[in-house]
Amino acid sequence: MMLKIFYIFITSLIFLSSAHTETVKVFEFTEKELSALEIRKVRGADNKTSYTVGSNENGNYLKAIADNAASGLGKVIKIDLNKTPFINITWKIEKDLRGIKENTKKGHDYAARVFAIKKTGATPLSNRAINYVFSSNSEVGENRPSPYTKKSIDNVLATTKDNLNEWVTVKANVKEDFKKFHDLDVNELDGLAIMADTDNSKMKSISYFQNIYFSAD
Repeated sequence: MMLKIFYIFITSLIFLSSAHTETVKVFEFTEKELSALEIRKVRGADNKTSYTVGSNENGNYLKAIADNAASGLGKVIKIDLNKTPFINITWKIEKDLRGIKENTKKGHDYAARVFAIKKTGATPLSNRAINYVFSSNSEVGENRPSPYTKKSIDNVLATTKDNLNEWVTVKANVKEDFKKFHDLDVNELDGLAIMADTDNSKMKSISYFQNIYFSAD
């Protein structure tokens, strides 16, 4: 139910964009952008995740602190997956969630995750998602349905078992992943969302997101 409610939030946003180039940047991570994006707390969570922006030698970034909290930032954005099928994410986890069982409802928390959303019906609950995660416990390459809904697949792109408090850049072919995990031939992506959540484990995480974009290769 938690993830289903979050999907409704994502698809209710009014920011629309079209992708016509070979590189499509999704987030600017500026104060202006952050103020325009609604931060929606997940139903049942005690607190909202705190999101702030900053910068370093590589540009702007988003900092997320989740202390027994769960909320996300979403953007409805049209991505042509035939032209730019690869999602690229640079991220870092300063404080992870080591020891939780991420494949259970009580432990289904991630210090950093990015949802790729595809509308597949008349209602938000019919959406399909690939949940690209920076795990605290799993190995890179592991994937499984969310314990809350089979319509969302957790796909591990990075792990703090290898990279704790280090910037990591990852890439995934979103078009191929929708075919692999949902058996869907997806030509156009409908939305993207960032979330850091600890409402199930009641723990605290600190993470950073930077330079999220789609590319041709």
